[in-house]
This record gives sequence, C-alpha cells and structure tokens, in this order.
Amino acid sequence: MQRKKLRHTNRERSDKTRAALLDAARELFVAKGYAETATPEVVAAAGLTRGALYHHFEDKKALFRAVVEKEADKVAAAIEELADGGLAPRETLLAGAAAYFDAMAVPGRVRLLLLDGPAVLGVTEMAAIDAAHGGRTLEEGLAAAMAPRGFGNKAIMATAFLLSAAFDRAALEIDAGAARADYAYAIDRLIDRLIAP
Repeated sequence: MQRKKLRHTNRERSDKTRAALLDAARELFVAKGYAETATPEVVAAAGLTRGALYHHFEDKKALFRAVVEKEADKVAAAIEELADGGLAPRETLLAGAAAYFDAMAVPGRVRLLLLDGPAVLGVTEMAAIDAAHGGRTLEEGLAAAMAPRGFGNKAIMATAFLLSAAFDRAALEIDAGAARADYAYAIDRLIDRLIAP
C-alpha cells in the first residue's frame, strides 16, 4: 500500500513540475517569442532546475511543441463543447466557427499556433498537431453538411483544409485589429456557399 501511495505521489509531483514548466514557457514564448526565450529563463520562471526541464523535455523545441499541443487541445475542446449541442449540420459548423474565434481570442494563442508554431515546428508538423487535436471535427461537420451533395472523402478533406486556412487567416487579421464581426460574417457566408445544395 505504501509503495502505491509513493508512486501516486511521485506521479503527482511529476505532473505538477511539468505543468509549471509549460505555464512558464507559455508565458515567455508569448511575451518574447520562441527565438528570444532561453531555457534558463523558463526554469527560473518556473522555480525549477534545468535538470527538471530536461527530465520532461528533450530540448527547447520539445518544450515548445508541448506548449503548442496544449493550446491546440484547448482550442479543439472549446469548439467541440460549443458545436456538440445536437444542432443541425449547418448550425453546428457556424457554432464551431464562433467557438474557434472565441478560443483564438485568448492572448498569445495566435502567436503560438499561427505564427511561431509553423515557423518553429514547420507546416507539416503543425498540420499533424491540428489533425490530432480537433481537425477531424471540421471534416466531420462538413461531411454531415455536404452529405446531400455526395462529395467523396478526399474532396471533404481538401475542403476542410482550405476552410481551416480561411479560419486561421481570419484569426490573424482579427488579432491584428480587424473587426471580428466582418470576418465572422465572411466565414459564415463561405460555409453557406460550401454546403449549399
């Protein structure tokens, strides 16, 4: 019994250390950018040692990837929560679009996911992260909404990819100061055009 409790305590301590590193790294990556953030700054901000950092992450890039994955997961969860209300396919897509814009309004998220993420990890790795953390939700929504048109899986995947790029471009513009309402309206009209019979 004592051994099981010790293992549980070690796991909790390890999770707490990892969370502290991720939180400190996120704050610094958002404030300074990936290139200007040094690992000694991260461990100092987390109140930990370099050994703790390298126990959990191979290097700064692995730490950054973990931060990006955590952010992508939060965006996906927000979309799935709002869009998973038993709505018709069109309304589900529109609710998902609104949830995406809400989720991307969290300070620092655009920088992490749309600017530094692709620059540091590459477009292919970012696409894999997106696919692992909710990319399928958009594909499933489009497949349901476009079912009457008889599109195949490849066409649905390509459409989801292009629509996702439009979402990202809109998020970049909104983050730069453009009116969200204008881009939300344009995305809604784009969805309507794509799914119209």
